[in-house]
Amino acid sequence: MSDADLARRSLALLDLTDLAEDATAEGARELCRRALSGPVPVAAVCLWPRFVAVAREALGDRAVRIATVVNFPAGDTPVAPVIRETDEALEAGADEIDLVLPWRALLAGQTTTASAMIGNVKMRCGERPLKVILETGEYPDLDKVREASELAIAAGADFIKTSTGKTTHAASIPAVRTMLGVIAQAERPVGIKPSGGIRTLADAKGYLDLADAIMGPGWATPATFRFGASGLYGALVEAIGGTVPASPPRGSY
Repeated sequence: MSDADLARRSLALLDLTDLAEDATAEGARELCRRALSGPVPVAAVCLWPRFVAVAREALGDRAVRIATVVNFPAGDTPVAPVIRETDEALEAGADEIDLVLPWRALLAGQTTTASAMIGNVKMRCGERPLKVILETGEYPDLDKVREASELAIAAGADFIKTSTGKTTHAASIPAVRTMLGVIAQAERPVGIKPSGGIRTLADAKGYLDLADAIMGPGWATPATFRFGASGLYGALVEAIGGTVPASPPRGSY
């Protein structure tokens, strides 16, 4: 596969993200314009809940989906406010919810707390995809990554996602390999979203090659695989031969 073809494949799997602390409504509109104007439309935009209605107005009924984050970024908000935030985001037009797992509770052995959070949010999502952010870079070992992956899937996650992009350590090949191993054993379809620190075409290739090797060629589609990245967008557009907008997408991803 040529670099341009790989970049096209990767761009179609991208959740174009702006979760910067100083994000604005105009920035959300610009994110939506970029999502539609590249050589290949991205899979989704991912932004703060307060900008979901702005994105819905900007995108209308186009194929690019709207994702937003809850319990983000720390993962330690009580369940009731998280449910309320989820309900409000869905009512505003969100197509997908990215929920931060209460990972500190999980590491402390409070598995019921983590499961209940996922189950309650999934109940609100219904058929809309729920991506559960594990924050794998903060775990002591891959056994904990495996445990978190299994718990998230058992509680109702449609995707498992590596990272918020707000911590020092984000996505890694070993963590994603572990997560894909759990997905391969799952009794229902589950997707994966590597996110955080993915900035180059070579980065994207590493994760896609891993998915192809474990899950089979062709498994990685927008229904099963996403990149959570803002910095990756420009690298992919350049590899395809397009022109990157003057102000690249922002955010910690």
